[in-house]
Amino acid sequence: MTARTYLVNGLVAGLVAGLLAFAVAFAVGEPPIDEAIAVEEAASAGVVEDEPATEEGHNTEVTRGQQAGPGLATALVIFGVVLGGITGIGAAFAAGRLGRLRPVGAVALVAGAGFVSYTLVPWVKYPPNPPAVGSEETLGERTALFFSFVSLSVLVALFVVMLAARLIARIGATNAVAVTVLVYVAVMVVGGVALPPIEEVPADFPATTLYDFRVSALLTQGTLWLGIGLLLSVLTARSEERTLAEARRRAEVAAL
Repeated sequence: MTARTYLVNGLVAGLVAGLLAFAVAFAVGEPPIDEAIAVEEAASAGVVEDEPATEEGHNTEVTRGQQAGPGLATALVIFGVVLGGITGIGAAFAAGRLGRLRPVGAVALVAGAGFVSYTLVPWVKYPPNPPAVGSEETLGERTALFFSFVSLSVLVALFVVMLAARLIARIGATNAVAVTVLVYVAVMVVGGVALPPIEEVPADFPATTLYDFRVSALLTQGTLWLGIGLLLSVLTARSEERTLAEARRRAEVAAL
């Protein structure tokens, strides 16, 4: 199997997973967003703002329906395709380099590591906030802190995977996994303590709305990663079967 096969399978898996994630986001993510917007509008009641308009005076504001429908679907599908392609390439690199890890196992490893390092751990440190939460003046600072922590998490995950590849031959797969997991957790705990927290949720903001939004964000990302992992595993297994069948056919022909 070539890297191109992994990449193509990853792109297809990411496309389908993006659609699945959109369905989850639309079903469980949009209601808390609407509630948060209602809270924001209630807080700013009485403030009249001019409608954005073109030179001809027509309203150009993007509606909530456009954001929650085509806009959200497009964003998640594009994001899914990108993540699927990256996961496919990562699996192509991992297969055969981490002990006896086969292609499907490599896909599971990369997808699982991606979810933990890119989504779960950053979600614990800097959970997402809905509209009406956070000051515009600190937007740049909050964005920098978040992406700094995400970058640290992903880089450390890549490092421990490469470390595991070196340790497997020396101390065995089980011990190598235990050591690298401990290294990742230790570094991320230190990084999480070193980076300052972001605490800008108003005291009067509905706790249920905040909780629902954060859980829905995690469910959406989880669906995306799970979809990529499962679909890419199925496609990879089929590609591996075809590759092995072709190899057997050529061996039989050569033996004649």
